[in-house]
Amino acid sequence: MDMVMHSRIINHLIATCRPPTSEELAHAVGARIAAIEGSLLRLASSHSLVLHPHICEIWVAHPFSASPTHTCVKKGQQVWWAPCIWCALGVSNWVGGDTKVHSRIGGESDCIEIEVHNGIVAEDKLWVHFPEPPRFAWDNVHHFCARLLPFRTPEDVQPWAMRHGFHTGQTLHILKVAELARQWYRNHADEKWRKWTNAEAAAIFDKVGLHGEFWSLDTKTGHF
Repeated sequence: MDMVMHSRIINHLIATCRPPTSEELAHAVGARIAAIEGSLLRLASSHSLVLHPHICEIWVAHPFSASPTHTCVKKGQQVWWAPCIWCALGVSNWVGGDTKVHSRIGGESDCIEIEVHNGIVAEDKLWVHFPEPPRFAWDNVHHFCARLLPFRTPEDVQPWAMRHGFHTGQTLHILKVAELARQWYRNHADEKWRKWTNAEAAAIFDKVGLHGEFWSLDTKTGHF
């Protein structure tokens, strides 16, 4: 049931730009609210989504956010919020066609618009900062995603980090991040989707060309 529930959530977000309520999910699958909430809690426990801290409703179902963020994807009149640039490129790849990713350099006042055509990024002069190794993302996933931001050049990251009291991580070209998004989110809407194991996640990093200690995971156990 949990994987079917996850698929319903993601496809509802794609179609409507918002997550379904527990009542909508209960109606869609013919289940009681208690069963829906149990499924949502299990999905949250496995880091398959994030619930609001005060209520059993969806806050984040990567690559989508139910709350306004510094990054959004627009297609026609539809607008989806994304936790970060990595996620936004995943959204663009899913919805297809001509989309535009709107964000701000370093989350500050310099606004940017990234054109994406059928999942292919037209912009090649941007870089994306990963604030810390991905293996630590779920220590505080909101803070991790909020700092995963675009920059004009890799050299711009260090002064930005110093201004805000952050450590620097690694900076990737936006085309590399777009490929990571394609590989990472390729089957998130499927009913047979399941959370990547650490070994599978490490294989994706390797396939995209992300090597070294920063991208390392314990591949003998666990899920990302």
